[in-house]
Parts: sequence; C-alpha cells; structure tokens
Amino acid sequence: MAAARKAAKPVSPLAPDSFPVLPVIAGAAFAATGAGIKYQNRSDVMLVNLAPGTVIAGAFTRSTTRSGCVRDCETKLATRVPAGAGAAIIVNSGNSNAFTGKVGDEAVAAVTGGVAEALGLPASRVFSSSTGVIGEPLPHGKITAVIPALVSGLTEAAIQGAAEAIMTTDTFPKGAAATIEGEGGPIHIAGIAKGSGMIAPDMATMLVYIFTDAKISAAALQKLVSKHVGGTFNSITVDSDTSTSDTLLVAATGQSAAAEVKGPVLKTFDSALAGVMQDLALQVVRDGEGATKLVEVRVTGAASDEDAAKVAFAIANSPLVKTAVAGEDPNWGRIVMAVGKSGAAAERDRLTIRFGDVLVAEKGWKSPKYTEEAGAAYMKGQELVIAVDLGMGRAKRTVWTCDLTNRYIEINADYRS
Repeated sequence: MAAARKAAKPVSPLAPDSFPVLPVIAGAAFAATGAGIKYQNRSDVMLVNLAPGTVIAGAFTRSTTRSGCVRDCETKLATRVPAGAGAAIIVNSGNSNAFTGKVGDEAVAAVTGGVAEALGLPASRVFSSSTGVIGEPLPHGKITAVIPALVSGLTEAAIQGAAEAIMTTDTFPKGAAATIEGEGGPIHIAGIAKGSGMIAPDMATMLVYIFTDAKISAAALQKLVSKHVGGTFNSITVDSDTSTSDTLLVAATGQSAAAEVKGPVLKTFDSALAGVMQDLALQVVRDGEGATKLVEVRVTGAASDEDAAKVAFAIANSPLVKTAVAGEDPNWGRIVMAVGKSGAAAERDRLTIRFGDVLVAEKGWKSPKYTEEAGAAYMKGQELVIAVDLGMGRAKRTVWTCDLTNRYIEINADYRS
C-alpha cells in the first residue's frame, strides 16, 4: 500500500504552468547530476561555481538541532574573505546530514574540501547544504565521487537542472527572477528554492539560492537580505515544523556592466530582490505537501507587532482551520478559536472576521448580513484570504499557509520507506 501511494506523485494544483525563464547570471555556472544518495535515476546533487570577487549574504534556521552544513555556512560567512576569491555552493537532496554528530561534520569537510580542491578555491569559500532524512550519516563518498562530473558540466544555462536536483517531496522545481536597469546596463536576479514540508517561519524555512550579477558590497547585500526575511520566508508556514537544514544564500557576482548598486538604483534593486524572495516563498506554500489551496492570513488592528504575529500564525498553523479550508467549510468559529488561543490582546466585541470581501463576524457575533451560502461559495476558490481585525491598535501582519489534506499524512507516513 505504501509503495502504491509513493508511486503517485501528482503535481500540486497550485503549481505554475511551467518553470520560468531565468536570466543568465554572468559569473554563476551550474551543474547537476545523480549520486544515488537516496533517489535512483534522478539528479540529487547540484554545484554552483561563482566568479572571483563574488560576495555572499545569508540567513539560516535557528533550530538548536541545525545540521552540520548550516553551522559550517554560518562560520564561513563570518570569516574574512580572501581578496578576489571566488566561491561555490554544493547541495544534495535525500539526506539532511542533521543530528549525525562528528561524522556529519567530517562529511561536510569532505564534500566542501573536495569541491575546493577541484575548483581551486579556499575551503572557506565553499558552502554546502543537505536536505532529506534526519539522523542518518551522509554517504559523502557518493558526492565526492561525482564532483569531477559536476565540474566538467558547469554552465551558466543549467540553473533549472540545479533547481530540480535539490527537490525532495517537492512536486515542481521553483524559480523566480527580476531584471532592473542599472547605471550602465541591466542587473539580473535569478533564484531557485526547494521546500514542501517541514516548513515554518524561523529563517529560512527551506533551501533558497539567489544569484545576481550586481556590483554590491557584502555588507549592503546582507542588510537587504535581512531586511526582507521577515515579510517573505519568515511569513510562510505549511505545517508549523521548523527544519534543521534551512538555508538562504544570496550571491552577487559583480559581473554586470552596470555600476555599483547605490543611490536610486539601490532602491530599485532592493524592491526587485524582495519580489524574488516573495515569489519563491509563496511557491513553497503552493507546493505544501498535499496542498490544494493557498491561504493568505491578514491580521490588522493588533495592539503590537508581536500580537499581530501571534494571531496570524495561530490561524495559519491551526489544524482545525486548515482542515476546514481543505473541506471548503466556512467554519468561522475556528478562526475565533485561533484568535482566542493565540495569547494576543483581543476583545470579543471589537473583533471583525472576513473571508475575502465577505463580512463574516463583527461586534461580538455573526454579521447580520452573513450567509452560510456566501461563505461556502468563497471557500471553493483556490486562493483564499482570511482577514481578522482585532480593533486593539494599528499593528498588522500577513502570513501565508495552505490547507491540510489526507495527502499530507500519506506523504509523511511513507517518507522514509
């Protein structure tokens, strides 16, 4: 039975029609291949080679059981960069190399060291990520064995293959892009991501790699990345579970003909980067394990930013809310429940609840104009908005989630089989 369920892997009904056309990022070359770490007859390792002078920013899971790869990346980002050094990123799927003790650390060193030697880079400039099953030693020999093939296959046009290689329970590869006009030429941004389950906001909630040919300092790039984390990758949730391996790396090769990003161009670049981050974040929710509906939870009128977040995530993470959405049941009482359990300041008679434009409840009870038929009709949509105004202040927060279906249970019950 488990094998039969695993054989069927339908693409999420919320998936885009196709993988987007991403611009070539000068100074970033990609390759992917199969190492047989867990999956057979598919790519499961990807390599990115980045030009000399590339600067890198990042953010990572705050899990106390984060993987050896995450801890290694954190250390390397805090290390002084050798002048003019290039960089590389290597990622495998099928095994997270998390909670594997010193053996896991040795595996990270072996993989990053192998890439460093093959590309002639300092070991401190090779970043790695692993995603998949927790607690099993990474068969790093399978990865180091394919490094020569990866190096020989590097090309600026292979970013889609890289996106496909990092998938686990994902049903589609995720990509997003933007192009802006800089001073002296265009500036391109292209990003890829993986994420489907074990998704909860605690930066980065998934594996994300974004590349740009912009000329920008490492400090300026890190400032922009940190600025937009809260409203993008830290504002999504699929199942309230935070991964041990979540990583966001943003690399700027400086290969654009445009001048250094500053002044008015910096503002435009900032907006474009935020857009790419948001696009990728929402694609993860659209591919939530078993998802059939994308849900935007808008909370306004909170007494504080903290209270707004409490209410938004209480609603977005509630199994009762998520299963009602899956069943297309306008059970607004579950929204009331989630607000009440959140711990945020709230008063019955100040609370307003809407499903999209449908006013559901106000002034302490169901709105006189609300009808169950209107609520049920709205819930049939694939993209829904649940809006709550607390009437307590001016703070607000928006988060995104998906419904909870039987398919989520099937995927995760069979994950290791």
